[in-house]
This record gives sequence, C-alpha cells and structure tokens, in this order.
Amino acid sequence: VQLQASGGGLVEAGSSLRLSCAASRRTSSNNGMGWFRQAPGKEREFVASISWKSATTYADFVKGRFTISRANNGNTLYLQMNSLQPEDTAVYYCAVARSSYAASRSSDYQYWGQGTQVTVSS
Repeated sequence: VQLQASGGGLVEAGSSLRLSCAASRRTSSNNGMGWFRQAPGKEREFVASISWKSATTYADFVKGRFTISRANNGNTLYLQMNSLQPEDTAVYYCAVARSSYAASRSSDYQYWGQGTQVTVSS
C-alpha cells in the first residue's frame, strides 16, 4: 500500500488546513489509521488516530483543534486542523496501523506516506 499525503502549506496562526491521505489501493477496512508529525530537530510524534470502528484518539496538544476522519471506502484519511499555531509547524505523515485500533505508537504502524509540510507563521 502506498500512501500519498497532501493539503499542507504555509498559513498564518489561527488559520485552518485540511490534510488528506490517499491510499494506492483499498486499505483493509479493519485497520486503524493515523497521523504523526515531525518538526525540525525533533522526533516524530503522534497526532491522532482512528480505529476501524471510527473511534478516535488524539494527542493532548491537538484536542479540540484537530479532527481525524476517514472515508467509508477505506481509501482516504483526513485531518482537519483548526486554530493552527507556529508550534504546529512540521511535516505531517499518515500511516496505516497493523491492527484495527486507534494506535498511538509509531511501531504500531506498517505503512507510511511521504509526508506533507505544514508551516504556520506567527
């Protein structure tokens, strides 16, 4: 499975962006999916995930601002990001989990997209 993330860009603080992640073929509807991000000089960190039953998990720093969702066909993952702040600047990666759960560890994921850059100016 190849994942293609898109939707990143340069925005001002307080703005919104919607990231999308398209799979090259239908992913198993039984797999969880997630978003991670990596800022310059920092390790990759968990952002949000969604289980096959659409249960969601969020990192504390995005609760109330970001919303993860997935298309019913299992091919596309979304991340709606509101009230963006400069500290949200990072490359955002989508991934498909090994299990059906909304996992939060990188090691729980088997397929990764190439990433899309999000830059938030103050």
